[in-house]
Amino acid sequence: MTPHSVHYGLAMELRVIRQAALDAAFLANPNRFKNKRPQLPPMPTAAWINPPPEETKPTSEPFARTLN
Repeated sequence: MTPHSVHYGLAMELRVIRQAALDAAFLANPNRFKNKRPQLPPMPTAAWINPPPEETKPTSEPFARTLN
């Protein structure tokens, strides 16, 4: 999927078209696919060029503090 197709909501329509092409190929020659209908991989939930930094959990030990 391209970012354009996902951003503009075309991804599901493209998945239907791609699955139809796989189904047609399977019907034409099922031995090519070991008699198992091919499936598209699931859509990713997120994709990052630069992922956000992971949040750090606070430590369970309190910091030593002094009063001046």
